[in-house]
Amino acid sequence: MARRRTNRTRDYQRSARLNELLREVIAEELEKIDDSELGLVSISAVQVDNELSKARVYLSTLEEENDLVLTRMKRHKGRLRKAIGSQARLRRVPELEFVIDPAITTGGRIDEILSQIEANQNRTTDDETQA
Repeated sequence: MARRRTNRTRDYQRSARLNELLREVIAEELEKIDDSELGLVSISAVQVDNELSKARVYLSTLEEENDLVLTRMKRHKGRLRKAIGSQARLRRVPELEFVIDPAITTGGRIDEILSQIEANQNRTTDDETQA
């Protein structure tokens, strides 16, 4: 019986490899875009659906106006898709959807809660030592 050939470089799914490739291509192209209105935007992750037709691009930014950042990114969608098409060997370039990464705001909220807990513990220990 013939053995199935395996390739060690392909130990994980194609979509995971494509996610990383798209993240790198989009990040490189963002560096080339000369748009002062865009501000500091970075690509934290890309997630391609199972059909490889749509890609959700997670952005992190220092800007307070998330809707404004998303609108500005949508202006550059065509250029980003063109870069993906020229740098990646794909039959079809996935449609890009830009989303602000919820992990950034969630992490900030966790830091706030931990700071509050620490402040409460310090206040409690100060009250106990005074009593």
